[in-house]
Amino acid sequence: AGMNETAIENFVCVIFNISFMNCTWNLETSPTEDTQYFLYWRPSKKEDITECQNYIKDNYGRHTGCRFQNVTIENKNAYFLVNGSRSGQNIQSYEKKILLISDYVIIEKLTPPLNVTVNCTEASHRCSIWWQPPRTSHVKKSSCFKYEIVIENK
Repeated sequence: AGMNETAIENFVCVIFNISFMNCTWNLETSPTEDTQYFLYWRPSKKEDITECQNYIKDNYGRHTGCRFQNVTIENKNAYFLVNGSRSGQNIQSYEKKILLISDYVIIEKLTPPLNVTVNCTEASHRCSIWWQPPRTSHVKKSSCFKYEIVIENK
């Protein structure tokens, strides 16, 4: 429902520092200055729907994204809805249920590995390196991570 060709495009969310999430979208092809969008989400079916409290705006004050704080995603699914109006008429809404483990609409920027420890012995010319996986909002298995070590001689 809503006016033709008014739905948002390229909806994507990025989680960073474990509990912050930015969601952004592109506006319709030719939005007017009075077009306004509103984002609602819930991390699971059991939780209440929450409207964005901190919108990202363009030069005309139109909402083009949202900054969420204290985000926890316990479930594998998250639910998003973007709706709004233009000239007093409803625009086409965008609704998406995102399966976190398979969809790439949500991206998580990870912190570096934690508690990195290096122990080198001169006699054997060997070094041992240990670390803990980075903290993450929803990945529970450490086997999901791949690491690359770059060693430079100084």
